[in-house]
Amino acid sequence: MTNAAKSSTIATMIRHRDLAIRLAAALLVCLSGACAPRLTLPKETGAVFSTDSATEVFTAGYSSISEKYIDTISLAVIALEGMRGLSTIDPGLTVSRRQNTIILTDNDRVVARFPAPRDNDARKWAALTVEISTAAGVASKQLRAASNEMLYEAVFDGMLSNLDVFSRYAGVEEARKNRAKRQGFGGVGIRFKLKRGQFRVTFVMPNTPAASNGIKKGDIITHIGQVPVKGLRASEVGAQLRGPIGSRVTLTVRRLGQAGPLTFEIERAHIVGVTVVLSERNGIVFLRVTGFNKNTALSMASKLKKAKKMLGAKIKGLVLDLRGNPGGLLKQSIRVADLFLAQGQIIRTRGRHPDSIQHYEASGPDLVTGAPLVVLVDGKSASAAEIVAAALQDRGRAVVIGTSSFGKGTVQTVIRLPNGGEITLTWSRLITPSGYALHGLGVMPAVCTSGANGGERELIDEALKARMKTSTLIEAWRKADIENKSQRKGLRASCPAERRKRSVEVEVASRLIGNRSLYNRALSLTSAVDAAWH
Repeated sequence: MTNAAKSSTIATMIRHRDLAIRLAAALLVCLSGACAPRLTLPKETGAVFSTDSATEVFTAGYSSISEKYIDTISLAVIALEGMRGLSTIDPGLTVSRRQNTIILTDNDRVVARFPAPRDNDARKWAALTVEISTAAGVASKQLRAASNEMLYEAVFDGMLSNLDVFSRYAGVEEARKNRAKRQGFGGVGIRFKLKRGQFRVTFVMPNTPAASNGIKKGDIITHIGQVPVKGLRASEVGAQLRGPIGSRVTLTVRRLGQAGPLTFEIERAHIVGVTVVLSERNGIVFLRVTGFNKNTALSMASKLKKAKKMLGAKIKGLVLDLRGNPGGLLKQSIRVADLFLAQGQIIRTRGRHPDSIQHYEASGPDLVTGAPLVVLVDGKSASAAEIVAAALQDRGRAVVIGTSSFGKGTVQTVIRLPNGGEITLTWSRLITPSGYALHGLGVMPAVCTSGANGGERELIDEALKARMKTSTLIEAWRKADIENKSQRKGLRASCPAERRKRSVEVEVASRLIGNRSLYNRALSLTSAVDAAWH
């Protein structure tokens, strides 16, 4: 493969990977490592990296990938691919192996030769990566001009680009943002939208500094501190609102009906985004779940208790709306499923590393004591959302309505690197209670709404009339070979994955909950009577 082709291939794979990440958030298990300060480049010496620090970073990356990745992979192969990633900075650079020699060339001119380390020696391959980068920096203007982060990104993207679309590297700043999404951040507790040059508050989270200080929905932000926000990007305003927990920020707003501006001095607090929204209609409780962060299960339990207190015996049933939910934290999805199950398996994970092999069981109690439950999914319901849907369907606890879900059935572990960056690495597959692998398949609904714009009665009738066909399809779904991609693709085509925002799924759910006989018949379509408990 030519240098240009190699560089183009890596860039294309990275674009595909980034698209998949946007479509389905990685299902995460977090591991921490040691932290070290950001590297400082001694540019005057011509060195590209601070040798010891960079060696530690690459050693941590290489050893983690070779030990934890879901499939067996040669450490020497990933290290070589990592070094070849330097060509994304300077396409003239090539790294190749001839027997036991690693050769660096610049536009077909040999720059340096190095002996290849033993295939399983992570530290030696890490040291060689630093040597290759340093030698390349002498030959390449582009590499000398590149920051440490650009070099780390080039190497790690090179080694990860040939694995799978969910394995990726995040630099120091991106990793910090990722951790904030997973764990929360220091902020004031508002959401805002930029429209016609104005930053309007669209939501004030309850029990946050913004709420307790009197910020209201509809307020227009004019200044943060002494800085006017006019002309700023939304990301810049968001960054100024965030800061260390306990630090203070001054917010100036305009409010309809007030003659002049209002100024608030607010102390930032730990903010974890709202992921569960409760509503009620005609005795049916609707719980919309937009993601799975560290507070999702606790928030759902709280809202269920609130609904029970509000409606008591008048609760007819519940609708768990997971449409458009990209997933999130593995253990939160397990805890959410556990809220509706008294006992039995929820999910199991299977990978190569011993720590990736886990079995998760429900501990009960069912907080709504067997009340009718419907789960809504669509083509953007992924990972953690699919765990909940599959567990409740397989255990005969819920009727699933919608389209085939996304089919993101792998678990990623997050490896913190000494430079403050992190690797998100695929390390296990999700196996549902009935025994099928979610990846590339997803969850099949009992009532398919693909392409439907209305007619909830017809959709239910059609599903019930096709009972034998559905049973055969479900059996094939649960026995599908993980390696047979064409078979899995064909099964998904029986109810094509779509993004669904229409009300038809809600209407189908309401009709089923309102008619217990219909509900029970729909429930029996996909309950895993002969579940493969392993």
